[in-house]
Amino acid sequence: MPALMPQLKIAVLGSGKGSNFRAILSAIMAGHLRVTPVLAASDVPEAGILTLADNLGIPTTTIHEPKYRTRLSDGVEFSLVKELQASGADLIVLAGYMRLVKEPLLEAFPRRIINIHPSLLPSFPGLEAWRQALSAGVKTTGCTVHFVDSGMDTGEVIAQSQVNILPGDTPETLHARIQEAEHQLYPEVLARFARREFP
Repeated sequence: MPALMPQLKIAVLGSGKGSNFRAILSAIMAGHLRVTPVLAASDVPEAGILTLADNLGIPTTTIHEPKYRTRLSDGVEFSLVKELQASGADLIVLAGYMRLVKEPLLEAFPRRIINIHPSLLPSFPGLEAWRQALSAGVKTTGCTVHFVDSGMDTGEVIAQSQVNILPGDTPETLHARIQEAEHQLYPEVLARFARREFP
């Protein structure tokens, strides 16, 4: 009988309520996803991702960046890299992380940082993609899991899930349905990484 592969270790970075992290944790607890969260990090001290991790005994770290709002200064990002490396993480999972990732982190984890974005990239990169889709009058949008590069939502697409825009949709109702799709898609993609489908 072949030996089981060691479980994939993930570190999760987020800035918000942590709904995608919660979906990942739910998939793990249900036995559908064989990964081990080894660190949760946030640039927002009161972020939900940190509370979720604390409640489950997952190590956490808060990123302190006094200088910039949309990225980390090199020194702060180098410190984060050291923490991520010390955690033993194989894959860095961005879940509502609202800062651009730059060279120190990209070089330390080449093709090992992924993100989920609430549109069918390359359409509607950037903030509040669901509002962008409504304003554009398109009939469908969705969510995308992609590798992270130095651009804003420009990395190679891994998987997508389509969400129809319904008559009478508001930004809130559309965003809620996109989030439901995200909560299914992200664990599915992580399961592929756990099976070592990506070189």
